[in-house]
This record gives sequence, structure tokens and C-alpha cells, in this order.
Amino acid sequence: MTYPDSVRFLYSLGNEVKTAKYGLERITTLLAALGNPEQLPRIVHVAGTNGKGSVCAMIESGLRAAGLRTGLFTSPHLVEPTERTRIDGCPVSAAEFSAAFDRVHTCAEQLLNQGAIDFHPTYFETVTAMAFLLFQDRETEAVVLEVGLGGRLDATNVVHPELCVITPVDFDHEALLGKSLESIAGEKAGILKPGVPAVFAAQRPEAQQTLDRRALELGIDVIHTQEKWRIDNVEYSARGSHFMLRDGRTMHIDCPLAGEHQVSNATVAIAALGRLGIAPDAIERGIANARWPGRLDRVSESPEIILDGAHNPAGARALAAYIERFYAARHVVLIYGAMRDKAVEEISGILFPLATEVIATAPRQTRAVAPETIRALSAHPSLCTAPDLRRALEMARTGAPDRAIFISGSLFLVGEAMTLLNG
Repeated sequence: MTYPDSVRFLYSLGNEVKTAKYGLERITTLLAALGNPEQLPRIVHVAGTNGKGSVCAMIESGLRAAGLRTGLFTSPHLVEPTERTRIDGCPVSAAEFSAAFDRVHTCAEQLLNQGAIDFHPTYFETVTAMAFLLFQDRETEAVVLEVGLGGRLDATNVVHPELCVITPVDFDHEALLGKSLESIAGEKAGILKPGVPAVFAAQRPEAQQTLDRRALELGIDVIHTQEKWRIDNVEYSARGSHFMLRDGRTMHIDCPLAGEHQVSNATVAIAALGRLGIAPDAIERGIANARWPGRLDRVSESPEIILDGAHNPAGARALAAYIERFYAARHVVLIYGAMRDKAVEEISGILFPLATEVIATAPRQTRAVAPETIRALSAHPSLCTAPDLRRALEMARTGAPDRAIFISGSLFLVGEAMTLLNG
């Protein structure tokens, strides 16, 4: 198939969250038929609720700075599915993507005809298998693999990694992962394996107890970043941070990812890189060169436009802290759109009071919350609605010259904004 054809077929399989079929049997059978491309030399497996994408990006950048040929698999994508699979920091080409799709799809059809699998692999299972093939073909030396959803039954959990990393656990996807932090943490802890060391970010007590209990059961070595590393002399700016990190040695860290929470994320990535044996100078260079689009991502200077896919309460609190620190005296316009499975009322309660104006809109997705519903949930005195992002941007650009425009609530909305603003 051509690249557009392969993308259309993937989308026809349905939304990757709503159509998820938990279990590893299908992906295991598929990968075995493909020759087990998931058996790669060095894999770092990363789970968590918030920060796992940023941590993955920083770990990959550090491995690349050390001279390794890297692979990076993340989700979701913002504009094009090719973004999910990166080699040496660059998305795979459309031709590589479609060729990998053909191999996986052909194999899946054969397995279906033989009765070896029950259904065609899901969207996420398919792109996960494609990523393994692409990493194998390009002879990557180290791969950073982000869990899609949960951990225990996620399609990525077929690997035997060199290191497992769990970023902060919080509430999200409760319908699938459970309604308590303990149950959500239990799903994340499902990536832990005997003999494989782990790095844990600082956690809320309920999640920490669950993770530590599972690590103890498996008898694995765990680095708790809040215990091992001391953070000193932190200097924040609207475009990142600088700090010193000490664990007996001292590293000077320039983190280009904005937000107070990125200091903690960087510490997790640094702990992981240290456990992998990466030299301090490569770690420093890797963090300084890390990029992670769509998260406190300044895409325009005049007017100032910042994209942030804060789609759950923890992400909203991080964005709120950023606005309060750097934009409290500014005219803030918040363009907000969300999906129906998100805690819209809680998130809007965190973010809307910090905005001078709120424009409720909707991503171009069938599961999007109607702007009128968002308006009904909020008592913000200057809230209006827009039928789509294009109109919301037109409205946001009108008025005070010193305004700062934030676009948030959904990564789908952030992806649309990138497309619109890049022409």
C-alpha cells in the first residue's frame, strides 16, 4: 500500500484507546510469525501517567549523544503517524512506514486465514510491530519504548528490556486501568520483570507502595530518584531550566523543556542514563539537546502562542503552575478543547481561573466534547465558544497586543494547531 493507504487502513481499525483489546496473545503470535523483531539489543521500557514522553525523549537524546544508534517509539502522534517511530532522532520516512505496514498487515492476514489469531491486530498492536521491524532493519543499538496504555497488558510489554522506568502515576484512563491509584500503579508495575533493574520517579504514597511492593516481590534493584539525587541551584525560565544534580558527582543540567515538572522528569531520565552506563558529559549534552513537541511548546512569538497537551488533571496542574509563574501579569487567552473520556470539569477548574479569556472549541474528533458543554461546566466570566480551532485562533488573535495564547486540553487539538500554524 502507499503511505496514505496504510494510514487510512490503520484509522479504519478504530481509535487506539476505545478499541484496545487487552492481552498479549495476539501481538505475541504476530511477532513470532515476523521472526521476533522485538528481540532487540538494548531496550529501555518506560511507563507512567505523566511525563513518560518527555522522559523517553531525554533518555533517547542522551543515548544518541553517547554515540549510539537509537530508536524511539512513542504515542500518540501529533500530525503524522511516522512521528511515533524515530531513528537517530528523526521520524521514519513515509516509504519506510508503508513498507513496514505491508509486512505486518500481510502477516496478520495470513494468521487470520490460518485461525491463529482472532482479529486483525489493533491500531496500536500494528504500529508497535511495525516499529520493531523498523528498528531491526535499521540496526538500532538502543531503543526507548514508551508504553501506550497501562503497562501489564500493553502491546509493548512483550520485550525483555535492559531497564524499566516508571514516571509519576496519576489518574487517567480510569475506565480501563481502575479508579484508584493503587490499581493504576499495579498496571504500570506490570512492565517490571525479574532481573531487570528499574528507576522510579517520585510518587504519591499509594502509588509508591504498590510499585515498591511489586519490585520487592520480583527482587529487582530500584533507583528512587528522590532518594539518590539532590537537585540544587534551580533557575527557571519560560523556556526551560538550569540546575545542578548531585549523587556524589555533580552535573550541570540545561533542560530546554519548559515547566517546573521537567526538572523532575530530567532527573528520572538522568538516573536512567546513569544506570545504563552513559558518561556524565553525554548525559549533559543529551538533556540540553532534547526536544519534545506539543508540551509547553512555543510555536509563535508574535502573538505568543504556546501549545500544551494537558489532557488530565496532573498535566493541567503542571500547565497551571507554568502560567502562574511566568504569565500572571499577562493577558492570557486559553483555547481549550477536550475528549469526552477526560475529567473536563476538574481540568477546567484548574486552568480557567488563570485565563483572562477562555475560548472553548473542539478537536476534529467524534469523541470531542462540544464547546457548549464546556461552557455549561464553567462560570468563567469571559468564556465564549468557537466551532473549530481555526475560528478560535481568529478570535484569540483579536485584542490586547501583549496577549499570550495557550492551546490545550487535548493532544488532538495540539496536533491540529501545529498543522494550522505551519501552513
